Amino acid sequence: MATLAHVLEDKTHNAVHCVSPGASVLEATWKMNDHRIGSLLVLDGEQIVGIVSERDILQRVVADEKDPRHITVGDVMTTDVIVCRPCTSLEDASAIMRNRRVRHLPVVDEDGRLLGVVSIGDLNARHASEQETTIHYLHEYLYGRV
Repeated sequence: MATLAHVLEDKTHNAVHCVSPGASVLEATWKMNDHRIGSLLVLDGEQIVGIVSERDILQRVVADEKDPRHITVGDVMTTDVIVCRPCTSLEDASAIMRNRRVRHLPVVDEDGRLLGVVSIGDLNARHASEQETTIHYLHEYLYGRV
């Protein structure tokens, strides 16, 4: 059974972009723009303490007309971050993403240290690859080439 550990092993681009809770929202926005991403994990040392997304900034900074230079990431981040362990099956991870309506799952070890992030795109690519392999073997079986 494939797990999130397998997905992390297969990822060619495994960079995880993070920010500290004390960084300004403006700094976080610059970082998101530089990397063309919509969210950053918020780390205090090696521990995940939150996630800050474009939506957080729009709702808690822009809509409230606050100055992003003077507001910290810790003031606007979402603190309820859903994480998984490397042993989580792909089926369970997909169900978590679907039910909790998230597109990224941080993968952490037993001590809560970040190992990587798996996206819904990573899971879809893995699922499609497994289906292609199954189709190939069924085709070979049906036409007697096995």
